Amino acid sequence: MKDNHVLITGLGAISAAGINLADTLDSFECGKRNASPVSLFETALKYPVFEVKKVPEKFHLEGQRTLSLALAAVDEALKQACLEDDISKYRIGVCMGTTVASQLNDLDFYKSYRSIGSAPMTAVDRYLKGNLAEFILRRIKAKGPAFTIVNACSSGTDAIGVALSWLNNGLCDIAIAGGADELSRIPLCGFASLGIMNPDLCAPFDKSRKGLNLGEGAGVLVIETKDSTQKRGMQSDLYVTSYGSAADAYHLTAPHPEGIGLEAAINKALTDSGIGPEKVSFVNAHGTGTTDNDMVEGNTLKKIFGSQLKMLSTKGFTGHTLGAAGGLEAVFTAAGLRRGWIPASAGFENKDEAIALAPVAEKTIVDGRYAVSTSLAFGGNNAAIVLGRDLNT
Repeated sequence: MKDNHVLITGLGAISAAGINLADTLDSFECGKRNASPVSLFETALKYPVFEVKKVPEKFHLEGQRTLSLALAAVDEALKQACLEDDISKYRIGVCMGTTVASQLNDLDFYKSYRSIGSAPMTAVDRYLKGNLAEFILRRIKAKGPAFTIVNACSSGTDAIGVALSWLNNGLCDIAIAGGADELSRIPLCGFASLGIMNPDLCAPFDKSRKGLNLGEGAGVLVIETKDSTQKRGMQSDLYVTSYGSAADAYHLTAPHPEGIGLEAAINKALTDSGIGPEKVSFVNAHGTGTTDNDMVEGNTLKKIFGSQLKMLSTKGFTGHTLGAAGGLEAVFTAAGLRRGWIPASAGFENKDEAIALAPVAEKTIVDGRYAVSTSLAFGGNNAAIVLGRDLNT
């Protein structure tokens, strides 16, 4: 069994479910789903979305909503890790996943240029300053590596995996890792054109599921070596044990029908953790609410973990937050381990007999030491992380 030498000392989250982790868990516990029509931009599309209705003013950056959301989650995680003061003496890296960042919100620039042959350079400046990880590194005045991952909907999980490798290989002592994304017209139109948007609230793994709802937010972990926590006088009961990634090499947008990439990614993560699937208390699944994704994922999880696995999707509370999903769901997975419960999988009511597993339909007690969070992405990308809790801390 792998030593828990990469500890989680800070958790931060902002989404439609709450502007911090405590508010989010309250929404989970009472089953509150904060979906609404789009209000951030004009659109003729009438799909419900999960917007963050009010980003705290101190994090607001005009025209850079993804960065604002990221700052909110980073601030919460750093405070929990007791790193809100001068951190220049620490080797801190930043690895963040995104898909939108500040690079898919420049339609007005192109519209103006096509119409009159010129446009304000505001969008260009925003693009040049929109590298998520580098922005955070500069903002908190950290000294360490910075890397932004844009790998579709597995980006946030991939970022945690990369940060884990940094710590294991001595590139830094502390890492800020996760994902952030804003709601954008481009993904909204794109997913609608694929025919996988639900006109009602999403229902992951449900027999009558019709597709996904988009959302936005940010989820961030502060992870660090055990040596670093000891020097700082910090303790934590949570840790990251391993990460696995594998590609289907099957289709641009659809998962492999047999889930070969997802199975390989999970098995790699379990092998590197030194644990068997029977040790996993629950899985926070990708669970988008689309027909193919849920069927492939549910059947793959049953194949690996068996029919008694406790499984859920939290996207019924947040929507699909794209590059932020892996970060948010890692935070939720860690919180579930620490608090000893997971919420009902929002939207699920009726079991689909084509899916071998059904998610939990009510608040469920979990008492194990390990949990898994999975991400499936366009391009056949699959990622999984194993998180653990020291029950003696």
